[in-house]
Amino acid sequence: MTTTEPPAQLVLDLGHRPALGRADFLVSQCNAEAVAWIDRWPDWPAPGLVIWGPAASGKSHLGQVWQARIAAPMISAADLDNREPPDLAGDLGAVYFDGADGIVGNPTRQRAALHVYNLIAEQGGKILFSARTPPGRWRIELADLHSRLNALPAVAIAPPDDAVLGAVLLKLFADRQLHVGVAVIQFAVTRMERSFEAAERLVTALDTAALASQRRVTIPLLREVLPHIGSAGHSDELP
Repeated sequence: MTTTEPPAQLVLDLGHRPALGRADFLVSQCNAEAVAWIDRWPDWPAPGLVIWGPAASGKSHLGQVWQARIAAPMISAADLDNREPPDLAGDLGAVYFDGADGIVGNPTRQRAALHVYNLIAEQGGKILFSARTPPGRWRIELADLHSRLNALPAVAIAPPDDAVLGAVLLKLFADRQLHVGVAVIQFAVTRMERSFEAAERLVTALDTAALASQRRVTIPLLREVLPHIGSAGHSDELP
């Protein structure tokens, strides 16, 4: 008989941060430092904070947790093209700037971003930036903006670890009413690409394959599906 209960090591010490309209944010070693900085708000030592990490690592999700917590507006680099900085800065003294590295190579966006930054800083407010890389790697032509961004604390989110991936897979399977054994979860997390996006792709593919073949989600089915999903850091030949 299979069980959906994970072994203790998959979920041990995972905290939660609720987000509006989304699953709880899972806290583990890969993102604990970033979560600690979010929890320090508004006691940040600078007018802003940069959270950075690879695609689908959860940085935008964590940014939305912060945004929801204080009802701050969210802006993107594209918003700088067609909205005025005072409108983008809002009147709450706090802004979440998602995908802030979208200003790289665009002097017009950089000037608007500097204006937004200054408006927030003058109010004693805070800006939370999310990006794929830290500001020190951005090509910023505007010297004033370059110096301001590089003075901000920047904290990385690593790709999800086994604990987070296991918990996410369990939830995704449960959402589809799929009963999956612990061995399947353990097999998957050690072979799949380490991202939340990959977890969603894998569960979707397994659900489709199980329905098409009228089979349960087991390790043999996982062996068939994984090569078509892609993997990172593992051999293509599954043991």
